[in-house]
Amino acid sequence: MADADTEGAKNYRAEIPQKSEPFFLKGSNELDWGLKNRLANIFSPNSGRTVMLAFDHGYFLGPTSGLERIDLDIVPLTPYADTLMLTRGILRTTIPPTYTGGIVLRASGGPSILKELSDEEIALSVDEAVRLNAAAMAVQVFIGGEHETRSVHNMTRLVDAGNRNGIATLAVTAVGRDMARDAKYMRLATRICAELGATYVKTYYVEDGFDTVAAGCPVPIVIAGGKKIPEEDALELAHHAVQEGAAGVDMGRNIFQAECPVAMIQAVRKVVHEDLAPSQAYELYQTLKSEG
Repeated sequence: MADADTEGAKNYRAEIPQKSEPFFLKGSNELDWGLKNRLANIFSPNSGRTVMLAFDHGYFLGPTSGLERIDLDIVPLTPYADTLMLTRGILRTTIPPTYTGGIVLRASGGPSILKELSDEEIALSVDEAVRLNAAAMAVQVFIGGEHETRSVHNMTRLVDAGNRNGIATLAVTAVGRDMARDAKYMRLATRICAELGATYVKTYYVEDGFDTVAAGCPVPIVIAGGKKIPEEDALELAHHAVQEGAAGVDMGRNIFQAECPVAMIQAVRKVVHEDLAPSQAYELYQTLKSEG
């Protein structure tokens, strides 16, 4: 029977050249299939962007406003997030295993808010990341900080381990209190992380020159939401960032500390994935809030 099937094979369509479609994500075309598949679980292949929901703050802050009960306050938001950025402890204890979006695990840590925060070590093995089906590992990188070299080394070690196992490395550029949050610094920090192998980078949006930050970084950039600001302002922030080259947002407090977090994350999605104007997104937020 097998021989007959082979002899009958004739639909080769030789006149149609086989296509090799480029991967949709900036700087990722030459990565291995498994790593690209995981990235497609973080970034939408349709928009090329992501809405990451960050709630890993407890790894150095402990219980935080809006994160006192993750089972009650965060789990209802997860259906609207492309990706969750969290610690392995919360993933294991609180997140339903039926969640099918990307998982980005906090992979560095050590000091609490009571100590010097830049003094971090790798706090997650790649075996653990594989075991938990992570799409990426997130590591803090303190460019210009006292422990800059150590944090960069933490990142490069994770890059090597991640590449061996097809898991992305997210470099999170931390800005010290005494450092200027300007485009010059962001260009330096993001470019260093990309040059040393980070799969993608998380940084802050700056009003003057963010487009040069995005253009100068050869891998995708997602922007941090930062401290809580009014909902309308947060939607403006997301809009400006993606219009100037960001591949999405990694928001935490501006979602889970909003007056209506479920409405807020849906409004953010519209801005990021559908280019909805901030004013329209805020109207949507108000409507959803009144309905919920």
